[in-house]
Amino acid sequence: MDMRSLGKTGPRVSALGLGCMGMSGMYGPSDRAESVATIHAALDAGVTLLDTGDFYGMGHNELLLAEALKGVARDRYQVSVKFGALRDPAGNWSGFDGRPAAVKTFLAYTLNRLGLDHIDVYRPARLDPNVPIEDTVGAIADMVKAGYVRHIGLSEMGSETIRRAAAVHPIVDLQVEYAVITRGIEASVLPTCRELGIGITAYGVLSRGLLGGHWTKDQGKAAGDFRGHSPRFQGGNLDRNLELVEALRAVAEAKGASVAQIAIGWALSRGSDIVPLVGARRRDRLAESLGALDLDLSADDLAAIERAVPPGAAAGDRYAAPQMAMLDSERG
Repeated sequence: MDMRSLGKTGPRVSALGLGCMGMSGMYGPSDRAESVATIHAALDAGVTLLDTGDFYGMGHNELLLAEALKGVARDRYQVSVKFGALRDPAGNWSGFDGRPAAVKTFLAYTLNRLGLDHIDVYRPARLDPNVPIEDTVGAIADMVKAGYVRHIGLSEMGSETIRRAAAVHPIVDLQVEYAVITRGIEASVLPTCRELGIGITAYGVLSRGLLGGHWTKDQGKAAGDFRGHSPRFQGGNLDRNLELVEALRAVAEAKGASVAQIAIGWALSRGSDIVPLVGARRRDRLAESLGALDLDLSADDLAAIERAVPPGAAAGDRYAAPQMAMLDSERG
């Protein structure tokens, strides 16, 4: 497994990380035994970075990880945890909480659910508009001093917020959506992170399965999960985006690769400071994703990908309007 550093102050992690969100209902039902087997297969393949959130399945995902990691040597993996998203008993989203006391409470529950004595990278899932980022990061910094957290990360933050956070404590990485079909961070956020020596853990590299190469128009109509409300999976937007997938498929077939492998390979090619997260829920999908590590994309290949999916070609925003409004990263 190739290794990359999370920023200039962070740990060495596998070049691909495993995003575990989809194992806890965000994309429809999943099989618990297959989820655990997939985590084990990732570890056996040399994947060290496991990403979760305390609000994924309202704690289900952390408990699942705890089950999968039981008996696994602690030096074989790093756990990245997002916190702060609020949900009600029906699963509805109700805002974000970045208050210092809440930060420490969230962490205490996470440590208990995971059965760990420390978290490798701890990060607010979104910016709480009612709490200065300095206060939120300062509370995590207290937990670093106390030994409960090793490193501090951010998620979906804009350049100004990133700078303010980094002035309080070193930030190792920004977790943010980044894919050949989602390139908004290239204007400001990515240059800011590179200036400050902050790495990127890129989620959504397959755009919620759209770039997996297996999605159909009928699936878009029937989606009862997140994608049923995502603008990119709606009506004419989906038609347009599936055309982009087919253009990408032509590039993939010329390389003897799958669409997913080309999309992941593109993300890997954007810099050694970028660690893509793959959201495989099954071992076969994991194996396909790991195959991207063996791709050798030439300058001509990358140019062909750019022609197939030019910047800004995607139809529809990456989230519905209410969620887009909560993304500090969209402010640049």
